[in-house]
Amino acid sequence: MSDQVVPAVINLDVPGPVISRHLYGHFAEHLGRCIYGGFYVGEDSEIPNEGGIRLDVVEALRALDIPNLRWPGGCFADEYHWMDGIGPKQDRPSMVNTHWGNVEENNHFGTHEFMALCELLGAEPYISGNVGSGTVREMSDWVEYLTRDGDSPMVRLRKQNGREEPWKIRFWGLGNEAWGCGGNMSAQQYAAEARRFGTYCQRPRRQQALPHRRRRPTPPTTPGPRR
Repeated sequence: MSDQVVPAVINLDVPGPVISRHLYGHFAEHLGRCIYGGFYVGEDSEIPNEGGIRLDVVEALRALDIPNLRWPGGCFADEYHWMDGIGPKQDRPSMVNTHWGNVEENNHFGTHEFMALCELLGAEPYISGNVGSGTVREMSDWVEYLTRDGDSPMVRLRKQNGREEPWKIRFWGLGNEAWGCGGNMSAQQYAAEARRFGTYCQRPRRQQALPHRRRRPTPPTTPGPRR
């Protein structure tokens, strides 16, 4: 190897291409203790929390200034049925997470909890829909529930569950790893499914035209000694 030193100059003040910060988004899946015990401990936990969301984890992730957070998966996305994760927690049916250990989950961390987490983090939500075991109508209803205003059935349901205003969501995924855990599809199969899902899963046009404004919430405080 040559011992020659090659000098380099980086001019930070010279205009050039800008890499989107959203290429460096993060990912939250129901895998191990990422969600239950990690992000979410429940409102009755002795661990400081807001609505069941751990404030020490929020504080740590806010320091990273993550641009977006993807949920519910991962492979888990293609077996997650969002309607089971809304409404009063005591009424939510449990499920078996077949991809990651066949563990039973109580669905206490669902759509509203994820959106609250994103607001605490100051991160944009990235929703990954269920293509593998779900239906076009199921995902279309989720888009309506999350993003539509007015008086549609899903809007009424969202308001019944305590959220008046729709959320603004720019990032959506149609399934996950369709070649494997997302349905073992061929490229041709997935392309056809993606076109079909995309036809019916559309945000309101008014929301598509609005720029996203990031809101930085007040940093949470965690009483007690830091560990």
